[in-house]
Amino acid sequence: MADGAFGENLLVEGFDFKTFPVGTVFECNDVVLELTQIGKKCHSECEIFHQVGDCIMPREGVFARVLHGGVIKAGDELYVREQ
Repeated sequence: MADGAFGENLLVEGFDFKTFPVGTVFECNDVVLELTQIGKKCHSECEIFHQVGDCIMPREGVFARVLHGGVIKAGDELYVREQ
C-alpha cells in the first residue's frame, strides 16, 4: 500500500504502536500526543476497504489525543516521553 492510502494523519517509522499501553505520551518538536486507542473494529467492508481492498484498522490503526499542538514535518523525530 502507498503511504496515505488509509488516510493516515501521521506515518511514523520505528515504532510498533500497538505494543504501547493506552496513555503512552509521545513528543515531536512542540507536539505532545497521548495514545488513546489501539485498533478499531472495522464495519463490514468500510470505504477504505472498497478503495484499497483491505482495512488495517483492527490490526495496525492507533489513535492519539493532541495534548499540545504544533508542526511536524517529514524527517522530524518522535520520542516516547519518559514516565
